[in-house]
Amino acid sequence: MSVIYVLLAISISVAVAFFVAFVLSVKKGQYDDTYTPSVRMLFDDEVVKDADKTDQNTNKIKQKNSTNQ
Repeated sequence: MSVIYVLLAISISVAVAFFVAFVLSVKKGQYDDTYTPSVRMLFDDEVVKDADKTDQNTNKIKQKNSTNQ
């Protein structure tokens, strides 16, 4: 029966240690995401470029159709 008390005390102390480590890492900014906003900005630029290419292709088709008539 005394082994259960020892194991319970050890498990609680390990859980408290992990909780303290987690709280300290959150306070130090370990989980702040600084990479995703920069990548999101790059993906937004690619979408704009694709939209410009679509507009350019549409204009080229319109010009071809007007010269053929």
